[in-house]
Amino acid sequence: MTALRNALPEVELTQQADEGEPEKGRWSQSELLLASAIDALRRVEYVLICANTDSKAKRPSPPEPVRRPGAAPRAQKKELSQAGAETLFKLINGGAA
Repeated sequence: MTALRNALPEVELTQQADEGEPEKGRWSQSELLLASAIDALRRVEYVLICANTDSKAKRPSPPEPVRRPGAAPRAQKKELSQAGAETLFKLINGGAA
């Protein structure tokens, strides 16, 4: 994939950069290391916030990693609807039999 991205003409790379899709652009070793450092710093900040938050308080969501070339963004978890919760409750309590 890296060889294919590196073979792209400058016009196409510029177009992809303008569309905000970093996974389609070229990344150097230093950019990958910088993304790793950013992820580590965000994780440390998240742990620090969680450690200093009251146990009954709502905790923040874990940080999203910086998007890397060739990696799609994480899929968002779907919220459980009231109807889905009721169906799940019935299944757990023997309603499927």
